[in-house]
Amino acid sequence: MEIKVKSIKYNFIMNVILTLSSLVFPLITFPYITRVLLPEGIGRIAFANSVVSYFSMFSMLGIPIYGIRACAKVRDDRDELARTVQEIWFINVVITIIVCFVFVIAVLRVQVLRQDMYLMLISGLSIIMNTFGMEWLYKGMERYTYITIRSILFKAAGTIFMFLMVHKSSDYLIYAFIAVLANTGYGILNFFHASSYLFGKKNRKYNFRRHLRPIIIFFTMSVAVVIYTNLDIVMLGVLKDSEEVGYYDIAVKIKVILVNIVTALGTVVLPRVSYYIEKKRWEDFYDIISKAFELVAVIAIPLTVYFTIMAKSSILVLAGNGYLSAVPAMKMIMPTLILIGFSNLLGIQILIPMGREKAVVLSEVIGAIVNVMMNLMMVPQFGALGAAIGTLLAEGVVLFVQYRYLKDIVKLAYRNIKIKKIFIGLFVGIAALNMMRELQISRPFIELLTTASVFFISYGGALILLREPLMIMVLDTFTKRIRK
Repeated sequence: MEIKVKSIKYNFIMNVILTLSSLVFPLITFPYITRVLLPEGIGRIAFANSVVSYFSMFSMLGIPIYGIRACAKVRDDRDELARTVQEIWFINVVITIIVCFVFVIAVLRVQVLRQDMYLMLISGLSIIMNTFGMEWLYKGMERYTYITIRSILFKAAGTIFMFLMVHKSSDYLIYAFIAVLANTGYGILNFFHASSYLFGKKNRKYNFRRHLRPIIIFFTMSVAVVIYTNLDIVMLGVLKDSEEVGYYDIAVKIKVILVNIVTALGTVVLPRVSYYIEKKRWEDFYDIISKAFELVAVIAIPLTVYFTIMAKSSILVLAGNGYLSAVPAMKMIMPTLILIGFSNLLGIQILIPMGREKAVVLSEVIGAIVNVMMNLMMVPQFGALGAAIGTLLAEGVVLFVQYRYLKDIVKLAYRNIKIKKIFIGLFVGIAALNMMRELQISRPFIELLTTASVFFISYGGALILLREPLMIMVLDTFTKRIRK
């Protein structure tokens, strides 16, 4: 596998395409599948996937993030890279075998799982496929073109097979199998593609112990994230009712879509930053971090403003009139786009490459505690809005704790953000948006499409006229592509 490192801009574009493909294909199939499988079939599959997700978390431990950093550090040394890949993969395989054994026993012994045994086993295939996929290797080597093309092909094939093979409610097992292959089937290709690293050269001096401590720390981090991102829904269901859960879930779904766009840079920057730190290329390190801060600000702030203003139309397009009570919760939760964007930068892109995982774990544990406390106080009275308030405060605390560890770097990077120009661009965008809303377009989808176009074009155009550095760089890159 030849190592060809692309530019950060190119990798970011590829990762955005990858992120969008993960959202677009489900949106294409969801209306059809919900009508064919009916609520019962969808519910059974959702339950199976939720159960399998916890087993997958244990099988992967903290390898998906740790593996990226470990491979990025040694990618220039083919022998050391091969040894690192073999050590991490062997640990992953051993843990996966144990988890699969426990999973099968649970399916056979636990009544609620045994009653849908075949569905559970089919969904459980993703545990094995993720292990063979070794996504961390390809991200550590910055092979985003390969990752993106491969993922889109599998998702496109899965979409076609769903329409061809799923026609009635009893086809839920077929749908589950196709979904597993569409989402994780690329693991087979990855395994054969990486065979030169796994089997090409045997190393006699393995050191598995060096990976165990950071893997456990990363696993603790992932558990903390799962707790404070999922526990609010559980507490809503316990302290309030399923109706409030439904309202909050819609607001969270919209937030997750937008967060994926904002944090698409994170996966791209992590291997490059790890590489710069390992090679002690501090000038390159500070340069890329400064640009990352600027990019998050330029993207996250307008997304937050637009979807806060257009919360009602967004809810109507995604869920319909029955979910308008979710509007206050959505407006409250939107600022987390900015908070998560910057905490992702501080935690995943700076603290982790610097080997300060404990700081990230501490921030997320404190965030989880704040989230639980706020939910206990706010949810009984305010329902979905209370859960949104808890999430907002928790994300704010996570960012604050991480900032305390990186004050100097943040102050240095902040200088690169042209905040005045961003706010002028927002003012222009909001003015154009309000003029468009005066037309009172009756169809929510058309309203969302036209207002988004007007707002973001006005915002981007204003930044270009103000010579905002990042927008000028994007414009120059685009015009060079056009000329070619």
